[in-house]
Amino acid sequence: MVCSGTTMSKSKFQTEWEEIDEEYQQLQETHKIYRQKLEELTSLQTSCSNAIRKQRKSLKDLKYNLKRIAQASEEKELKILDDIQTQIQDRENVFFDMEAYLPKRNGLYLNLVLGNVNVTLLSNQAKFAYKDEYEKFKLYMTIILMFGAITCLFFLNYRVTDEIFNFLLVWYYCTLTIRESILMSNGSRIKGWWVSHHYVSTFLSGVMLTWPEGPMYQMFRSQFLAFSIYQSFLQFLQYYYQSGCLYRLRALGERNQLDLTVGTMFFYFWLNSQFWQLYNSVTLFRLAQHEDCKEWQVFMLGLTFLVLFLGNFLTTLKVVHQKIQKSPENMQKND
Repeated sequence: MVCSGTTMSKSKFQTEWEEIDEEYQQLQETHKIYRQKLEELTSLQTSCSNAIRKQRKSLKDLKYNLKRIAQASEEKELKILDDIQTQIQDRENVFFDMEAYLPKRNGLYLNLVLGNVNVTLLSNQAKFAYKDEYEKFKLYMTIILMFGAITCLFFLNYRVTDEIFNFLLVWYYCTLTIRESILMSNGSRIKGWWVSHHYVSTFLSGVMLTWPEGPMYQMFRSQFLAFSIYQSFLQFLQYYYQSGCLYRLRALGERNQLDLTVGTMFFYFWLNSQFWQLYNSVTLFRLAQHEDCKEWQVFMLGLTFLVLFLGNFLTTLKVVHQKIQKSPENMQKND
């Protein structure tokens, strides 16, 4: 009886092993196919990248020739040339969207931070997930920084807690610059000042971190913490506004997966924040002229806040001007 039970047990194990071995053989075949498809994908990516590069060069030469011909062309010919130039611009936009799904070399900043690592996300789902995670990271850090500033302003007036808060600001803005660079590598249309803004903010936070304890620091401390609370509160509200806009626009197919929205709903709040930056700059320049002021950080922070104000304010004016110009065009289209 014992021998019979042992034989049945061995037979059961043998059957189970054969099933596992069969699955293993299937896995090997599947992995082999995967490797082949991966090589095909890499080959297609290289082919597409080379074709886009060739097209860009041809279009660049064509644009140069069109400019030369346009100087000696008649009115009818000029209209044809304008149509061609418009189509060339449309083609450039198509190339930009194509490259969002192709591996590319990292920019200088990402190369310095990450090295030559491929950060391209190949599917819309992966791009959306990364953008969504980026927005959640900003939300969580905004809440932490807001409560940190409140704690430092009202409860803990210690240099150590201030340094922890300023270090968090440096780390937060550094991380944002890396994440935004990855978004740009994946087709996000973040441009101009909005790219530079967080680099300047990183520098400002770093200077605040190195500012030693003293009368000048204490004179500006409360104003800076109050400004940080206000800015964090605005970013908290902006997150929910942006999230709603992005989901609605994606549902309608009118927005890129990685675009960042800047809403007009909080226009006056953000304008107030920008003038607070100017007020910070003026305050720091006045402190820099104080007879007891010996720290270089005071003047440097005043200059940095001034750069932030000018960049934010001029960019806001540019956006408003563009919206005003587009309004008559939209009304004409509706008519």
